[in-house]
Amino acid sequence: MNKRERVLQVLSGKAADCTPVSFWFHFSGENTKGQACVDAHLAYYRRCGLDYIKIMSDGIDYHLPAGFEPKTAADWKKLKPQGRGSSYIEDAVWRCKRLNEELQGECCTFYNIFAPFSLMRQVAGDETVMQQLREDPESVLEGLEAIATDCATLCRAVVEEGGCTGIYLSLQGGELGRFTYDEYRSMIMPSDLMALNAAKAAGGQNICHLCGWAGDRNDLNLWKDYPADAFNWAIFIDLLSIQDAKTFFGGKPLIGGFDNRKTSLIYNGTKEEIQAFAKKLVEENKGYPYIVGADCTVPNTIDLDHLTWAVEAVHGA
Repeated sequence: MNKRERVLQVLSGKAADCTPVSFWFHFSGENTKGQACVDAHLAYYRRCGLDYIKIMSDGIDYHLPAGFEPKTAADWKKLKPQGRGSSYIEDAVWRCKRLNEELQGECCTFYNIFAPFSLMRQVAGDETVMQQLREDPESVLEGLEAIATDCATLCRAVVEEGGCTGIYLSLQGGELGRFTYDEYRSMIMPSDLMALNAAKAAGGQNICHLCGWAGDRNDLNLWKDYPADAFNWAIFIDLLSIQDAKTFFGGKPLIGGFDNRKTSLIYNGTKEEIQAFAKKLVEENKGYPYIVGADCTVPNTIDLDHLTWAVEAVHGA
């Protein structure tokens, strides 16, 4: 098997002949723009010997239309989808297409997409959105549907036009205490599914990232039945081990193993320590559709040798 075949094998629910592995981090400065961003992805991928690429959305942000400002909950009713021609979609498709042209099918690629509710909070502010959602959920959810429509258009476009294998959907908003189970499932889940179903309809694969951002624990029950081809979650924050996750996620393919934080083994460990842990992950999950990775993005200040050591150990296990 080659790199691409191994990852697709795992996503189909079957163990590969060699466990795939990948890590990612946020690019900054000039490496978030144009061809420089494409080149930065390729250089990192080749430097560390990764098995697939998560294409980062750094520098490509969702923006509300000019002149639109949701000062009240009712204002969200006026929001309309911006469509395929928006820079949010156009720039992403360009990045994906250029990167995949360079790769010529060498490996799988997944474009990073923040779920619609995260986009709404990014552009309007978390406190504002939550307050307005309590005051007038009907109006705010109309706005969320408009954002989700653009997000779904993006999901289709990066697969159909950008040549990506699929999407890496970052799901947030499930922190304990933010919503009850029923609130999240009735208000937020429909927008998540618009994105996931759009990628699937385009022939893409869905990786669901259950983000443990800011170190807050999530109610993973909110997402466990989502149409994901693989789940990636914060093992060291949500305290759900890989072994327990195999049952929790119903036997679905899993991605993870390493803590991603600056206090972690992957960031601070010796070559011997990192490689021993990587080999342990492979050994403990033999025969299961599993990919070695981390809870989330690793810090972009990490010594790339640390990632290379992990990759070498996984490939040699």
